[in-house]
Amino acid sequence: MNETVTATFASADAVKTVVDDLLGVGIPQEKFFVDKGSHQIKVIAAGDTAAEILELLKSHKPTKIDERKWT
Repeated sequence: MNETVTATFASADAVKTVVDDLLGVGIPQEKFFVDKGSHQIKVIAAGDTAAEILELLKSHKPTKIDERKWT
């Protein structure tokens, strides 16, 4: 099962840091989308990596986070 996690952050600097961390742990750029205008990152994760990605996103203190599961 795949999961989409959308996290909203308070600043563009926070988004850049999260992107750097996602790339650093091996998440390919084609698995996430950055909306610079709204400071959001949307990540598509397979079930086995979703928990790790969610933990990484939460560690950067998002102002909002939303998870959606789909098959």
